Amino acid sequence: MTRKLFVTTALPYANAPFHIGHMMEYIQADIWVRHQRMQGHEVHFVGADDAHGAPIMIAAEKAGKTPQQFVAEIAAGRQQYLDGFHIAFDHWHSTDSPENTVLAQDIYRKLRDRADGSLITTKTIEQFYDPVKGMFLPDRYIKGECPKCGAKDQYGDSCEVCSAVYAPTDLKNPYSTLSGATPVMKSSEHHFFKLSDPRCVEFLEQWTGGERLQSEVGNKIREWFTKDEQGAGGLSDWDISRDAPYFGIEIPDAPGKYFYVWLDAPVGYLASLKNYFDLGKAKARGEPRSFDDFIADPAVEQVHFIGKDITYFHTLFWPAMLQFSGRKVPDRVYAHGFITVSGEKMSKSRGTGISPLKYLELGMNAEWLRYYIATKLSSKVEDVDFNPDDFVARVNSDLVGKYINNASRAAGFLSKRFGGRLSGDVGVEGRVLLDHLRSGHADIERLYDERDFGRALREIMLLADRVNEYVDQNKPWELAKKEGQDAVLQDVCTVCIEAFRLLTIYLKPVLPALTTEVEAFLRIDPLVSTDAHRALGAHTIGEYRHLMQRVDPKLLDALFEPPAAAMVEHPKPGGEEIAPVIGIDDFVKIDLRIAKIINCEHVTGSDKLLRLTLDVGEVDATGQPRTRNVFSGIKSAYEPANLIGKLTVMVANLAPRKMKFGISEGMVLAASHADEKTHAGIHVLEPWPGATPGMRVR
Repeated sequence: MTRKLFVTTALPYANAPFHIGHMMEYIQADIWVRHQRMQGHEVHFVGADDAHGAPIMIAAEKAGKTPQQFVAEIAAGRQQYLDGFHIAFDHWHSTDSPENTVLAQDIYRKLRDRADGSLITTKTIEQFYDPVKGMFLPDRYIKGECPKCGAKDQYGDSCEVCSAVYAPTDLKNPYSTLSGATPVMKSSEHHFFKLSDPRCVEFLEQWTGGERLQSEVGNKIREWFTKDEQGAGGLSDWDISRDAPYFGIEIPDAPGKYFYVWLDAPVGYLASLKNYFDLGKAKARGEPRSFDDFIADPAVEQVHFIGKDITYFHTLFWPAMLQFSGRKVPDRVYAHGFITVSGEKMSKSRGTGISPLKYLELGMNAEWLRYYIATKLSSKVEDVDFNPDDFVARVNSDLVGKYINNASRAAGFLSKRFGGRLSGDVGVEGRVLLDHLRSGHADIERLYDERDFGRALREIMLLADRVNEYVDQNKPWELAKKEGQDAVLQDVCTVCIEAFRLLTIYLKPVLPALTTEVEAFLRIDPLVSTDAHRALGAHTIGEYRHLMQRVDPKLLDALFEPPAAAMVEHPKPGGEEIAPVIGIDDFVKIDLRIAKIINCEHVTGSDKLLRLTLDVGEVDATGQPRTRNVFSGIKSAYEPANLIGKLTVMVANLAPRKMKFGISEGMVLAASHADEKTHAGIHVLEPWPGATPGMRVR
C-alpha cells in the first residue's frame, strides 16, 4: 500500500548558520525520506527557518538591521549546506510569513473559542524585568541556578542538566545575560494555554502511550504527568505570550502582546507545507490536491525528526494544540541524541568542533560524512560520536575497500575484453551469491524504515564481504591470464557488477550522489527498491570512471584546525591583549582595599556615572569614621539601591581627581569586555563573605 507522508525536521533558529548538529538531523531525515521514495511512497519533505523571538530582535539591533533583514541574510546562506550534503527538502520557508501568521492565529482562536470551554486563559504574573535594558526578559536571557538540581548558569525555561522545565521566576540567584543586572519583578498580563486541563491531560496520556514515540521518550514523558502525594507536579499551563517589544506574531484582540516563539515555531511546519502547495510545487510532482485537502486526509502520516532537547514542546504542547484546534496530530515524533567529537562536547576553541562549511570547502566528500553518521544512527535516542580515526577507517575500508573496488576491477576486464557486455547467465555459484544478496533485501528495508541505519549498513557490509570472498575465490586477475577462460571471466565479472548494483540499491538512501554516477556507469534508470528482485541480464555497461577517493587523514587535521580568526581573537582574554609584564615592585605600589558601599546615587547630568560613598576602614583626626567619595562609570549595569551595603575592592592610593561633579577619591574595580557591543555587561568586583572594610588585597 502506498503511504502518504508529510515529513519535517526541527526548524533551525535563524540567528546563525547551520552547525553539524543540524546536518546530522537533516542527513537522518533525508536518508529515511529517500528510502520511502524508493518504495514508491508519496513524500512531502519540508523545512523552514524559525525566525521569531527576542534573540533575533536583539541580535538584529546590535547589527544595525531590521529583524527581517537579519533573518534574510541567514536564510540566504542555507542552500549551500543543503546542496553540499545532498539534503533533498522539497521546500524551505520561514515562520515570518503570511501563512504562519494566519495559521498560528487561527489555531489560537480555535483554542480560545471552544464551545466546551476555552483552553486559553489570562492572568497577571510577576515577571523579570531588566532595569538596565528597560524590557521584560525572555526566558533565554535569564540565567541562574536550576530550582530542581541546583546546576548553575541554566536558562530561564529549562535545565540542560536534568531536563527540568520551569518558570524563570523559579530560578535561584537569577541575572540578566544582557546587562548582568539582577532582574526586578514587574506585573504583566499573560495568556496561557491550559495544558493542565483534564481534557488535555487525558488526550496526552493516550497520545503519548502508543507507538508514536520511542520507548525512552515515552518513559520520560510519563514522569512529567506524575504528581506527588501532596498533588504537586504534573502538567502546568503554558505561558504563550510575550510583551512588546518583541519580534513575532501578534495575538488577536490583545494589543501589545505577541505569541511566544515556541507557539508559532511548530506551526511553521504547516506554513511551509501550505506555501509549498500554494506555489504549485506539489502539483509539479503529480500531487493535484490543495493543502487543506492533503492535511485533512486521514491516510496522511505526519512525521517529525527532532533533537532530544526539544521533546517537551513536540510531544506535549504541539499535539495538544493541534488536537484541540481541530487539526491532525503527529503520527510519529522521532528524537535523536547530540553529536560529540571523540567523546567530548564540541568546542571550536579546542579544535574539536566540526564546521560543515569548512568540511565542504576542504573538498571532503559529503557522502563520507553521510555514510559515517548513518553507521552511528539507531532507532534509539543515543548520542553520535565522531571519531576522526574511526571515520577514516570506516570510509576507506567499507566504501572504498569493500564496495567500490570490486566494481572497478570487474568493469575493467568487461570493458577491455567484452565491450562492456554482461553475461546472460552467470552459473550456479554466481546465482547462489546473488540470491544471497537479494535475500537480505527485506531485512535491510525494514531496518531503514525503523531508522536503524547503523544495523542496516552493517548488514550491507556483511553482504559486501561475501562478494569479496567470491572475488578472492575466483581471482578474475588470474582468469584473465589463462587460455580458454574468457567465458568464466565474463561470468565472474558479471556477478561482481550485478552484486555491485544490488549493494548500490541498498546504499542509495545514504549515497544519492554516488548512486547517480553508478546509474550512469551501468546505463540504467534510477534505481528503486523493486530493482533488487530482477537481474540486469545480457546488458552493456559504460566505461568505468573512478567513483570515490580514499580519505586522506591530513584532511581531518585541517578540518579540526581552529579557524584563523579564532586563533587571533580567542587568545585575547576579555577581548584585549595582556598588558606588558611588570615586576612585583610595581604591583605593591597599588594599594587595593576592601570597601563597603555605604550609599549610592545617580549623578545628575551624567549618563554613565554613579556616586559611591565608601567605607575603607579609615578615621579622621578626631577619631570619627571617614568615608570616601568615588565616581564610577557603572550606571548602565546597576541600580543604586542594589549596591548599597555591598563590599567591593577599590584602589585606595590613587591621587584624587577633580571632576565636573566633584572630587573622586579612588577607583572601584570592575570587569568588562573590550568589545562592549557584543559582550554587554559591567561586573563590579565583590569579595567573599568574611572580608571587612580596610583589609588590603595582596
